[in-house]
Amino acid sequence: MPWMNGMWAMGWMWIFPFLFLAGLGVFLMVFMRRMGGDSCGNSSPPRKEETPKEVLDQRYAKGEITREQYLEMRKDLD
Repeated sequence: MPWMNGMWAMGWMWIFPFLFLAGLGVFLMVFMRRMGGDSCGNSSPPRKEETPKEVLDQRYAKGEITREQYLEMRKDLD
């Protein structure tokens, strides 16, 4: 019965739309991550670790600490 082989093949046709949708989902996840976003919606690039001296320099530049405080803290770090 040649039609039996056709019936068997049609029984497996449901898997192709599923594989297509799964592949599309993986593609979209990779694409979104490459564009700078992640699964949490955070699109900022990873920050490099700042040294204590860099933090101190930034605080002094912003005016958060006085010159005397800056020099004392700088001496403590050295």
